[in-house]
Amino acid sequence: MKKDFNKGLLLTSIGSFWWGFLGVLYFQYVSFIGHIELVVHRCLWTAVMLILTTTFLSKWKIFLHIVLNKKNLIYLFISGFLIFINWTIWIYAVATERIIDASFGYFIMPIISVLLGYIFFKEDLNKKRIFSIILVFISILILMFFNLKSLPWVGLIVALSWSLYNLVRKKINVDTDIGLLIESLFIFPFALVIFYLIVKNGLNDFNLLNPGFSLFLILAGPMTVIPLFLYVRGVELIGLGPTGMIFYITPTLQFILGYFYYNEEFSLVKFVSFIIIWIAVIIYLKDLYETN
Repeated sequence: MKKDFNKGLLLTSIGSFWWGFLGVLYFQYVSFIGHIELVVHRCLWTAVMLILTTTFLSKWKIFLHIVLNKKNLIYLFISGFLIFINWTIWIYAVATERIIDASFGYFIMPIISVLLGYIFFKEDLNKKRIFSIILVFISILILMFFNLKSLPWVGLIVALSWSLYNLVRKKINVDTDIGLLIESLFIFPFALVIFYLIVKNGLNDFNLLNPGFSLFLILAGPMTVIPLFLYVRGVELIGLGPTGMIFYITPTLQFILGYFYYNEEFSLVKFVSFIIIWIAVIIYLKDLYETN
């Protein structure tokens, strides 16, 4: 349906913008604390926020219906593990000044999503879409060959974990927010144990004696939940291929922020790759919109 397509397009675009702009600003600002503690806060407060929203929206019956299905639990355990890996590597990249490597992964991810959508869900791939994928692949090869000069393992893990996460979530039909809650609850006990060990050894930056900063760390919850909800809902409405290409908003904004705000190097090679990718995205989205 055209209405669902437009809604999915809008939700995915907002989620991608949030990650590429607001997410970078927030996690870069708090990256001076230990990246392990930051990952823990992201997991803990995401779970807490989803528990509160589930209570507020009276969705616990839906929650019980989903968790009583063994297939749902297996898939959500896998997707929870994948999203935990993605969060951890992204925060590690920010904390160790490897944002470019992580952004490289976000450029790769949509290609993997488009291919997974074609393989597992028979999503359409006509000549124009195949051409756009080839252009993106060429731009990534250029970027990798002239800039990274080594295997970008951070980017590869980011790309694989996120694209496989979307594949798993697409395989099951569960409420977006309840699915996120169950994933978070799988992660929650591990995050709680790690946080206890951090506090026990006096390595924590989270402190009730500094409520302003502690409250800012709690924002890791909504900063994670809101864009993730928007994007996953978009995947459910319009599929892996379309959302995968829209997701290019995220790494593009990351590059723009890096150049204009964080004064990172923006070489001619990166500029050429950037242009090729956006030409590919325009071709793909134009064809996508005309055929839906």
